[in-house]
Amino acid sequence: MEYMGLLLGLALLIWLALKGVNIVFASLLCSLIIIVSNDLPLAAGLTEYYAFGPLGAFTFAGKFFLLFASGAIFGRLMGDSHAASSIAMALVRLWGAERALWISTLACAMLTYGGVVVFVVIFAMYPLGLRLLQEANVPKRLFVSALALGAGTFTLTALPGTPSINNVIPAVRLGTDLYAGGWLGLFGGAIMFFAGMWYLEKQRLRAKAAGEGFVPGPLDNIPQPGDEPQAQPHWWPALIPLLLVLLTILAPRLLGMVLGDSASDGQGVLYDLFRFASAQPILWPSIALIFGSCVAVLLFPSLRKQPLEAFGRGTHDSILPLFNTAAVIGFGGVVTHTAGFQQFTQLMTDSALPPMLSMFASISLVSGITGSSTGGLQIFMETMAPSYLAMGIDPSVMHRIVTMASGGFDSLPHCGAVVAMLTITGLTHREAYKDIAVITVLIPTIATLLTIGLSFLIA
Repeated sequence: MEYMGLLLGLALLIWLALKGVNIVFASLLCSLIIIVSNDLPLAAGLTEYYAFGPLGAFTFAGKFFLLFASGAIFGRLMGDSHAASSIAMALVRLWGAERALWISTLACAMLTYGGVVVFVVIFAMYPLGLRLLQEANVPKRLFVSALALGAGTFTLTALPGTPSINNVIPAVRLGTDLYAGGWLGLFGGAIMFFAGMWYLEKQRLRAKAAGEGFVPGPLDNIPQPGDEPQAQPHWWPALIPLLLVLLTILAPRLLGMVLGDSASDGQGVLYDLFRFASAQPILWPSIALIFGSCVAVLLFPSLRKQPLEAFGRGTHDSILPLFNTAAVIGFGGVVTHTAGFQQFTQLMTDSALPPMLSMFASISLVSGITGSSTGGLQIFMETMAPSYLAMGIDPSVMHRIVTMASGGFDSLPHCGAVVAMLTITGLTHREAYKDIAVITVLIPTIATLLTIGLSFLIA
């Protein structure tokens, strides 16, 4: 009964997400099915495991509210001022409209590899991407996949040195550094990038042949062809808010490089700034985004007419993606408390599979069940990693393989990041998830398996 309830709840959540049913309602319904079928305490299941536990919905919402709100405000201001449109048109003039998907992917990759949180990248890139898509007449579903490729695959899990939380969790648990398994990561990351771009370009040409083009959503704010040229700022002042946001987010790393050893025991303003920013991985990017938003208001006359209203609209834009994402995280919080989930983790470590394949299957399925690569990594490192280390797997190899594997099955339809991305872009699972699945599930899974094969050859 427990296993049936767990599988039913997971399958129903995926089916409801694909059908376009409200994800908050779907996650509550499926969580209730799992609570009842697994004989979990009803009160604790709904108020603690789902709502306020370590993987609870409101724990996540409270932790990330400022980041979502500040990201949405910045995206709204860059769109309303037409600054994002100006940057997009400059890129089109430089590289050509037909390379819109390459521009989007590489821009997202540079942002995430520079340490910008994925959710910030989504908010910052979306208004810019809209004008790119309009100019190139590329379906919006392919932009979402390009965004997922650049922000959620090779730079998130594979490339050595990436400051993503996915790369930090195993480093902390295993005592490795962020460059562990570097050659393996470069190999797997190259497969993800080139295979992903091949797929996107193939789909772009297929859509063009079928007459499928760009269709804006009802909430998309894009300048119309009749807009006066002076309504758009020049591309170089339009870049200033975005560059300031990036530089502010990267300031802790830059200060650490400048201060060197004195970063850990120095005094003064720079040391205090370094210590504060390094200790605030969520608040500091939020401050950077608000700073960039204020600079945008000062730079662009169209925003100075009603700045508070623009900030208010941006804050409102953040509510739906925040709560949709939090609801899915809450579902994962319920799943991790079931006996079936605990038995599954034990079963995988005791399986007859070769240790590397067993490890791959374990982290992939845990991430898939919870719908979260970071959640899957945390659970794996706390409960299963010691067993695999005891089997003789090198810590640096484990670091890179489990990090890459966590970024595959985590992107099933109930994944919080997928839900947030679709909500922000105004698309449904039915419209966009097939391409997202190829980019974020199929290709990363194949890349990880090939990387495991390489690890056997160089062992």
